[in-house]
Amino acid sequence: MLPVIAFGEALVDMLSSRLGDAADGTPETFTPYAGGAPANVAVACARLGVPSRFLGMLGDDHFGDFLAEALAAQGVDLSGVCRTREARTALAFVSRDADGERTFDFYRPPAADLLYRLEHLPAGVFAEPAILHLCSNSLTDPEIAETTLAMAEMAARAGCVVSVDANLRHNLWAEGRADAALVTRLLDTADLLKLSREEVDDLRGDHPEEAWLAERLAAGVKLAVITDGGGDVRALGAGLSLSVAPPNVDPVDTTAGGDAFIGGLLAALAEGRFEAGWHRDTAGLEAALAFACRCGAHAVTRPGSYVALPTRDDLASA
Repeated sequence: MLPVIAFGEALVDMLSSRLGDAADGTPETFTPYAGGAPANVAVACARLGVPSRFLGMLGDDHFGDFLAEALAAQGVDLSGVCRTREARTALAFVSRDADGERTFDFYRPPAADLLYRLEHLPAGVFAEPAILHLCSNSLTDPEIAETTLAMAEMAARAGCVVSVDANLRHNLWAEGRADAALVTRLLDTADLLKLSREEVDDLRGDHPEEAWLAERLAAGVKLAVITDGGGDVRALGAGLSLSVAPPNVDPVDTTAGGDAFIGGLLAALAEGRFEAGWHRDTAGLEAALAFACRCGAHAVTRPGSYVALPTRDDLASA
């Protein structure tokens, strides 16, 4: 089984007590949950029994301690985590509407996760076959963007599988909009690419969708997976097109849904060690996508991130 190495932000999700507008005047409170997209994926894989490692920088502060303890409690390898007093651990205040859909108010930058550099990588981190998982939130400052792109190149040269989740958060960018060209540059480093329907529309601009997706495949992406909330999941590759329907559930909090999905997909594919031709194995991919959908569906029925991510026992008893 291939281990998963996730790089990027770990942050604290401050989850609102409200669902929708507080018309009754009830005071709003916020409960801290450990989160951050790549950290969520590391936890998702660990909870599914896949060896998992997180690379990133945490503040040398209370919330950094909180995240380190939460990651370790889930069985994630923290030997690639550094601590700093130069910046605080990032926070995200999360509000939810009546359907569990969320909006974020980020307290980042400055933040500790943006200070990670190649010099912080553990020696020999890509010496053995592994899956490196990345997100676009590590592109928002020039220095962390350089680190992220260089890490993707290093992993690919070492023969690792590169997984990228677009995971666009426009309000993390100084201009209030993600740099589509820079994000697309990261997407094109991927073997396995995940985007939501909204992210495809954001990034392609005026370019026709199918032509834009074909460009990603031509750039070297072996499999592009497009989620659509509760709608069907599409998977595209060279000569391959699949559609899988996720389970129908009533969402409570969608914060970790996408991360549970990609964590489940990586866990399913990691069992086969991404054997040659994995991206052309229709039956194997359909099974992996169905498993990923079940993981995502489970996560959105529970509040928070790490605590919402399923174990195999959770899925067996569902």
